[in-house]
Amino acid sequence: MCGRFALYSDPARFAELVDAELALDPDEYQPSWNVGPTRTILGVAGHPDGTRVLGAYRWGLVPGSAKDPSALRSTFNARAESVATRPTFRSAFRRGRILVPADAFYEWRTAGGVKTPNAFTRADGSPLVFAGLAEQWRRPDDTILHSATIITTQAGPDMDGIHDRMPVVLEPGSWAHWLDRTVDHRDELESLLRPAPAGTLIHHEVGRAVGNVRNDSPELLAVAPPGG
Repeated sequence: MCGRFALYSDPARFAELVDAELALDPDEYQPSWNVGPTRTILGVAGHPDGTRVLGAYRWGLVPGSAKDPSALRSTFNARAESVATRPTFRSAFRRGRILVPADAFYEWRTAGGVKTPNAFTRADGSPLVFAGLAEQWRRPDDTILHSATIITTQAGPDMDGIHDRMPVVLEPGSWAHWLDRTVDHRDELESLLRPAPAGTLIHHEVGRAVGNVRNDSPELLAVAPPGG
């Protein structure tokens, strides 16, 4: 799973990376080193004319057919193995595929009953780009809630046994294909939802303060001192 990540770079950096236009109110985005579900994240959607737009989304997908978003649980991740068929996600899989940028993500290693957080980043220093899905939900006042989920898959070699799942990390060569709304062949899309190859990610242990989403500062990404 991917339930916590860091998103602190200037949105303009992400927009330039993925060749997208910024459609973001400055008040919609605050840098964070500890983003949790229901918080604001960024997403890049593709338009039929080939342009890409980077905007803000609620992390935790709310299907357009949902009666009450507060009743939804665990929609911040979608499993690659079932995303095309699960009712919560299948509509977004067909027409709402997006890219989700991030600076880092966290996972916890469990050993001897102790959970130790680790921060994962790209080995080449570039931002991460996850495979995501987005939906629109109409509120009672007719305003639109834009929400999103991050797709996860089986852990790749870079997870180093820390967790058995990981977010799907998309490489630049697959971004256009993932965003292309004319692509609707399930097998073709699912072929992109694979673990990252060895050498894509690096990681290090961080302090346990990241376990509390109220803690939010650059120090959360620092290498943990001996003994945690």
